[in-house]
Amino acid sequence: MDQSNQLSWEEQNQNQTNQTNEPAPAHVRPTWDQYFLNIARAAATRGTCDRGRTGCCVSRDRHILVTGYVGSPKGCLHCDEVGHEMHTVNNPDGSTSQHCIRTSHAEQNAMTQAAKLGVALDGATIYCLMFPCYTCAKMLINCGIKRVVVEKDYHAAGRSKEILKLAGVEYVLLNDEMEHYANQ
Repeated sequence: MDQSNQLSWEEQNQNQTNQTNEPAPAHVRPTWDQYFLNIARAAATRGTCDRGRTGCCVSRDRHILVTGYVGSPKGCLHCDEVGHEMHTVNNPDGSTSQHCIRTSHAEQNAMTQAAKLGVALDGATIYCLMFPCYTCAKMLINCGIKRVVVEKDYHAAGRSKEILKLAGVEYVLLNDEMEHYANQ
């Protein structure tokens, strides 16, 4: 029998480290913002619309309050099952854009989940993978969200940024990369 099969995992790992004479890479703890964005990414995996399969996480005092993801109302059919319910929007600049209205946004689902559970969001931070739309931004303001941390920008987030700033809600856009999806 091979000797390595008789060794514990720790002993095998120690032997591998000693054989290369290189120290194991140091573990780097994520910042709190990175940690909560990772949880938002996990929530997004439950999303049911491939046009914006995104998620969010709401926290206060470094504790998770609720999460949300893009999905249809309970008991209703999902885009992944029956396709999209498309709606054409006429934008102020004269252009048009396509939006799927079958599902609720991640932020909306997080807020309604908090309401259902009796969890106040006043003073909380929301972590989003994509900048909230204008409707979600207004709802976040009214829920008392004080900080919005966003991984990627959204093509129609101009008004959202304006109203968050006007309401005194801090937002942090971690990079200028734009979220893209089909028929944007």
